[in-house]
Amino acid sequence: MEIKVKRVYEAFSDKDGLRVLVDKFWPRGVKKSALQYDIWAKEVAPSSELRRTFHLNPDQNWPAFVKEYTEELEHSDAFKSMIEEIREINPSCITLLFAFKNCDKNHALILKSAMEKALS
Repeated sequence: MEIKVKRVYEAFSDKDGLRVLVDKFWPRGVKKSALQYDIWAKEVAPSSELRRTFHLNPDQNWPAFVKEYTEELEHSDAFKSMIEEIREINPSCITLLFAFKNCDKNHALILKSAMEKALS
């Protein structure tokens, strides 16, 4: 199963497979009727406190954010439920959709890694 990461502002593709919005809040400037997604998994987004701390200085806070968000996912019933749901659907491809501007340092990348581990 391939897992990809894509900003919500990028164009839809038939190759995206199961599209999962992984942000806690609806992305700014995007109409609900305009975004093509299959699941909104807002429960697996980072906690509000962790997200706020990370956004204060993403470059400096990245290592701590990775560690703490990974720990949140390891103890999250919502994450476990999402993994079970994905196993039932059994898609060949999943695309995690996020709105954060930084494509190299964002929670979707950490979530992708945790999902690959859980689904292997």
